[in-house]
Amino acid sequence: MRWLGRVAAIAACLCALQEPANGQRAPFASPPPGSGPTPMRPYGQSAGCSEEPAAFHKCAVEKMKTFNPPRTADGKPDFSGFWNRIVVRNMENIEEHPQTIDTSGGKSSIIDPADGKIPYQPWAAAKRDEMFSTYVNPLALCTPLGSPKQAYGPGTFRVVQTPGFLFMLNDFAHSYRIIPTDGRPHVGAAIHLFDGDSRGRWEGNTLVIDVTNQRDRQWLDAVGNFFSEDVHVVERFTMIDTDVIHYEATITDPKTYTRPWTMASGWRRNKEEPLEIWENACWEGIQGELDNVYYGLKHYPGFPPR
Repeated sequence: MRWLGRVAAIAACLCALQEPANGQRAPFASPPPGSGPTPMRPYGQSAGCSEEPAAFHKCAVEKMKTFNPPRTADGKPDFSGFWNRIVVRNMENIEEHPQTIDTSGGKSSIIDPADGKIPYQPWAAAKRDEMFSTYVNPLALCTPLGSPKQAYGPGTFRVVQTPGFLFMLNDFAHSYRIIPTDGRPHVGAAIHLFDGDSRGRWEGNTLVIDVTNQRDRQWLDAVGNFFSEDVHVVERFTMIDTDVIHYEATITDPKTYTRPWTMASGWRRNKEEPLEIWENACWEGIQGELDNVYYGLKHYPGFPPR
């Protein structure tokens, strides 16, 4: 729904602008072991599946075995239309985190490893814990979202599908992706882009997108989960209902993590009229408030710092 997209975008900016004190843990940081139940709002349902990440993934895997999606003229599943994110309900923390004054809290979106934790190398885990109180959240500076974050970013998504290409448009900060599905190779390894280089292919009813060549200037969430420029993301989009898409991403980064890990999310079709992408002049809108955006924090330089 159009108004839900507006609310999601506003909530994203609010969590991006929460002011930390020096050394302060984020209010939406993952609770330490032994903390007891994490407070959070209840999850809804889509396509008969709970939107709680692990439950949604398990239910969706069963549904995709039998669901026959609508198709384009060339026989591919038709993802065209407008969509809103589900499952990952906010961008505070993709691991389990508590409800705060302005957002819902949530279970971990990480389905592998089974403990729902990003498998950081020790140095990277320590660095992640410093992020919130050291650097301004790149989202607050309108940095392009990159992958996998584009799949659970703020606002409304639009997919335009043609033979040989998919276009994914987002009304946050003019974000968009151009995804060839014609078998062309990736760009050269020396080229790094904020949104990376996407190459799509079809495996049955699943759109698989291989993403390389990303810059490391965006975070995965507001708590500061991060990656290096060696990151490799493999995304899988599968329709499980006419109005619901299951999303899965496997992230590999040997500089930062001890092993690949996988997260799940989803999209639900937006049917609210009029169906259109609205301009979100993010960078233009913060020019008079940059001091307040930074709150005395540093600009995030990527890692290792350059």
